Amino acid sequence: MRRRKPRTPPSPLPQRDGVDPVRVRQPLDGAWATVRDHLVGRLAAGDGVIDAMIAEGRILRADGSPVTDRTPYEPGGYVWFHRDLAPETPVPFDVHVVYRDEHVVVADKPHFLATTPRGSHVAETVLARLRRDLGIAELGPAHRLDRLTAGLVLLVVRPQERGAYQTLFRDRLVTKEYEAVAPYDPAVALPVTLRSRIEKERGVLTALEVPGGEPNAVSEVRLTAHRDGLGLYRLTPHTGRTHQLRVHMNSLGLPILGDPLYPRIAEPVASDDFRRPLQLLARTLEFRDPVTGREHRFRSARALAAWESYESWDQ
Repeated sequence: MRRRKPRTPPSPLPQRDGVDPVRVRQPLDGAWATVRDHLVGRLAAGDGVIDAMIAEGRILRADGSPVTDRTPYEPGGYVWFHRDLAPETPVPFDVHVVYRDEHVVVADKPHFLATTPRGSHVAETVLARLRRDLGIAELGPAHRLDRLTAGLVLLVVRPQERGAYQTLFRDRLVTKEYEAVAPYDPAVALPVTLRSRIEKERGVLTALEVPGGEPNAVSEVRLTAHRDGLGLYRLTPHTGRTHQLRVHMNSLGLPILGDPLYPRIAEPVASDDFRRPLQLLARTLEFRDPVTGREHRFRSARALAAWESYESWDQ
């Protein structure tokens, strides 16, 4: 009989500004004498930072009691704390709620705003904003959209239902269509379905197509309209590899406008420079709700600046 995995205890700390506290599990085979020693050895914060947090009572055990410098190490135990966040540049664009019921929230996110906390983007994310604005502390993502891409994102209200919605994306039961603005080239035969192998290494900014590799990325590209040397494209991804649409458009010789990575890595810009958004938009999202059985189809109300007003778009 398979042994049931022990249930993770709930956090003794509430969220702060829509951000969950950090949870640290103490390994079963750990040999540290105290929790303090484990945290100093495991985290890159340094012993001075850990000691200060302990002195201020900011690190808590599962029962809500503060960790002291003498709290014994507990194999398999957990502790929680809120890390001090570095200042983040506010993204000066709103998140629009397209739909909300007791199960899901569909958000229309702007360019430059990350979906979930990651790296240096923590409080300035769709998830943290909506948790604060809607008062739904347990709101969680069913999938992610790149920080530089605008458009529709599906979030789940109840943690126990999140797996059902995530399975929709895993099993490709969600129909997604994107719009993009890129150069127009009449020599590129469209529509076309691209199949290739895309791989991205951790710590490397760009993803790469592997020549001759077993395909793991499939995208359909159609031209919707063109004018003044630009094309408006409808992109339908049938898989979900990192940077898939950006890589495939670049492979056609039609790199998406505003892309800082493809065809080449651009010079870094200031964190408060929002003049050149990637001209990629998650326009539609369609699926059958796995909980209610409802058929959903949502459409982003956002526009791609380079297509709507190319002359005023900062080039």
